[in-house]
Amino acid sequence: MSRPAKSVREERAVVGAGIGGSAVAHFLQQHFGPRVQIDVYEKGTVGGRLATISVNKQHYESGAASFHSLSLHMQDFVKLLGLRHRREVVGRSAIFGGEHFVLEETDWYLLNLFRLWWHYGISFLRLQMWVEEVMEKFMSYGQSAAMPAFAGAMSLAGAQGSLWSVEGGNKLVCSGLLKLTKANVIHATVTSVTLHSTEGKALYQVGYESELGSGSDFYDIVVIATPLHLDNSSSNFTFEGFNPPIDDVQGSFQPTVVSLVHGYLNSSYFGFPDPKLFPFANILTTDFPNFFCTLDNICPVNISSSFRRKQPQEAAVWRVQSPKPLFRTQLKTLFRSYYSVQTAEWQAHPLYGSRTTLPRFALHDQLFYLNALEWAASSVEVMAVAAKNVALLAYNRWYQDLDKIDQKDLMHKVKTEL
Repeated sequence: MSRPAKSVREERAVVGAGIGGSAVAHFLQQHFGPRVQIDVYEKGTVGGRLATISVNKQHYESGAASFHSLSLHMQDFVKLLGLRHRREVVGRSAIFGGEHFVLEETDWYLLNLFRLWWHYGISFLRLQMWVEEVMEKFMSYGQSAAMPAFAGAMSLAGAQGSLWSVEGGNKLVCSGLLKLTKANVIHATVTSVTLHSTEGKALYQVGYESELGSGSDFYDIVVIATPLHLDNSSSNFTFEGFNPPIDDVQGSFQPTVVSLVHGYLNSSYFGFPDPKLFPFANILTTDFPNFFCTLDNICPVNISSSFRRKQPQEAAVWRVQSPKPLFRTQLKTLFRSYYSVQTAEWQAHPLYGSRTTLPRFALHDQLFYLNALEWAASSVEVMAVAAKNVALLAYNRWYQDLDKIDQKDLMHKVKTEL
């Protein structure tokens, strides 16, 4: 069923209500003003890969759990929406090599530096300085080291200590931006984008399926803010009426499974027969030598002033990140016993390799693919940067301010600044 006809010249469509879709809706309204109605299509829940799972009447992050301190767009969103940073509950970390810990964090900063130097030599300092330099000039999670340098730097930034989260859940940024924008959220699966033309300008018909049936609406600007790739059948909608045709993005994403386990850790597996002596809250692994990638004793999204992290001998909520769903035998390896296991499966990030070109950012006149930038590096801040640029590009094209598009010597200026 279709909704009543309306003025297409004052409407925009965004497909996807994750951080990219929510941010681009916000930036579009910033540029075009409050008179423009923005429809945001979302087949699941608002937030996308920013999501939570309820365990024992508490909510825990099941998607992107934290942001880097130099994620300036995210910092701005939090201030704009009146949100707060979540109180940090400090916990020690270690790196597990499959049989034993290859590196253990202590409570003394200088001793930690000495251990890093002893284990990795001066290279780790050079690496840290390089990552910080990239992050500062640029103003993730679970990624292997086999990737291009920029994507690798963004991934390593997520392993640094200067991280933060949003009190109440990171997904509040998405719902807050959509509410501030007064966007019309349509809970439906987009099935097609069809090109029409009117008065010499492109006009797009967005077809969708919802609980009420099928429908479609017309828009003059459409932003695709969900991954388009061959192995993602959930977003497999068609582009129709385009000549030449718009092809799917060639490539694959890395599947990641997040399991929230409420139970008792099997500290003996890590070499600590007495669980009271197990000192770590966060365990990383060396380039996936085992069936899991990370293991964290996590805190809920709402942390009171009296909150304390559960001790290893107590039943706690542990977040296990793995490349595949965990078998029961694997759960029994990590936990002595457990009350519940809840999982979320994500297409976490593109599989980076020797790709020399990025997917097209502008698929057609006023039809944009926000997630194209994710093939350079995958992070929440990258999606916010893409959203701001898409909104600015759409605005300048709409008002034919072409001097601000494809500026001469722009790449030279950017390279010089970086």
